[in-house]
Amino acid sequence: MIATVATVVAGLIAAAVVVMGTSFFWAPGVAAGFGIPDTPVADRAFRYWAQVKGNRDIGTGILLLVVLIGGSPQLLGAAMIAAAVMPVCDAVTVARAGGPRSTVYGVHAATAAVMVVVGLVLLVA
Repeated sequence: MIATVATVVAGLIAAAVVVMGTSFFWAPGVAAGFGIPDTPVADRAFRYWAQVKGNRDIGTGILLLVVLIGGSPQLLGAAMIAAAVMPVCDAVTVARAGGPRSTVYGVHAATAAVMVVVGLVLLVA
């Protein structure tokens, strides 16, 4: 049962990451919610940099969905743990930029923690 819940959560995370990635193309203003103060969302050059993050998110989410569909629970678990490096790096980036701790820990670090827990559950499934 817990493996099924972990698999569903992994799928929801993967889908959410794809949606977040596409939002950087359709609504670049969401980048302000990433946590970096004074984000110049109206700046054309910044929008292209934001699209790089969006590309990363889309690719990561699709990769996790592919592993979810075609791999074993253990492979999905390992992929979730590996992919958790990205929100950890995002947390460090926001912290170094002087962003709000609520975003550092409540968004990025919490996402990484959930991904690791889900990954560990799937590894032992």
